[in-house]
Parts: sequence; C-alpha cells; structure tokens
Amino acid sequence: MLSKAVLSQTEVSRILSAARNEAQQNGWAVTIAVVDDGGHLLALERLDGAPANSAYIAPEKARSSALSRKETKALEDMVNGGRTAFVTAPLMTSLEGGVPVLVEGQVVGAVGVSGVKADQDAQVAKAGIAAL
Repeated sequence: MLSKAVLSQTEVSRILSAARNEAQQNGWAVTIAVVDDGGHLLALERLDGAPANSAYIAPEKARSSALSRKETKALEDMVNGGRTAFVTAPLMTSLEGGVPVLVEGQVVGAVGVSGVKADQDAQVAKAGIAAL
C-alpha cells in the first residue's frame, strides 16, 4: 500500500495567508484558490476589488494544475505553440496562474490565482506555496 501527504487545513491557511500577503504587498486584487490533488476546492479567497470572473477562473487554474501535475503555464505554452486542440480538453484551462503543490515529488494539491497579469498570478501562487 502506498501512502502520501495531503494538505490539511493548517497548510491551506498558510498558503492563503502568504499568497494574500504577496498580492496585497503588490497592490493586486486577485482571487486565490487552493485544491487537493484531485482538483477539489479546499479554499477560495477573493480579495477586495478582484474581478468577479476571477472567482471562477482561479479554481479552474488550480484544478487544471492539480490534474495535469504541472503549472498551467506549460499548458498555455502548449496551446500557444500550436497544439490548439488542447483547448477542448475536459476540466482543463490553459491560462497561466495555476501551480502544483509538491511534497517529496508528489502533487498534493495546487494553487490557482486570477485577477492580474498571468505572470503576476503565478507569482502570487508560488508565494503561497513557498510558505510551506
């Protein structure tokens, strides 16, 4: 039997806090989503002033990252590189800003951020993960 780490509410809170701090230090109004390794939502926080659609996009970025086991930037690069058929893949978004949470080489969840430029979304997600 295999065993693996899972995100507890303590880790989820730590991720949200660090991501929120990164966004607020930069004056970015974003939504932050944290999911488990199956892409199921564990937490969502929409900061004041974040666009309404970011509350839909952030969880999808997180889910796509968790299910693909890679940053959504890789998916976006694949589409931009000509693999346009990928945009029809179920349960996947190819927008940068989703980053997997790795523990000992295994994906245990992901963070998705939406609301600012793509690389800034990714920066906020990575700041949250770095708090672990």
